[in-house]
Amino acid sequence: MKEKYIVYFISKTKKRMTQFIEDKLREKGIKDLVPSHGNILTVLYENNGRLTMKEISRLIGKDKSTVTALVNKLLNLEYIEKEKSLKDKRVTYITLTEKGKNIEEVFKSISGEIYQTAYKGFSEEEKEIFLQLLKKINDNFKNAKEEEYY
Repeated sequence: MKEKYIVYFISKTKKRMTQFIEDKLREKGIKDLVPSHGNILTVLYENNGRLTMKEISRLIGKDKSTVTALVNKLLNLEYIEKEKSLKDKRVTYITLTEKGKNIEEVFKSISGEIYQTAYKGFSEEEKEIFLQLLKKINDNFKNAKEEEYY
């Protein structure tokens, strides 16, 4: 077994997937977004177009500073807007604008193409095994980081 190639192929695959998404966005006429914006837009689409920063951060698995930078870019591009809670002024919601809502179908289409491409030739059993193995690798790195703090 050539274990040393696992990390190489994970990295290479991520790079190719990112390029695939960028190409698909350009093909669909969306030239101002990058793949990392897609995570935020997707969770907004899945949650009635309205979430707090904390909720977005938790759902996409990114820290607050990363989410803040991505949200600020989407704000500048007018895909989302900030809305203060009427009940609690300390809470700010991130909501989709009409511009953000108008590209939802494009995002769904690209997501479908990603999954079709990624899992081409996979059986259902292979997909399940692959997911379990990736989760295991992910957990190993997560646990290694947590162990550093003790």
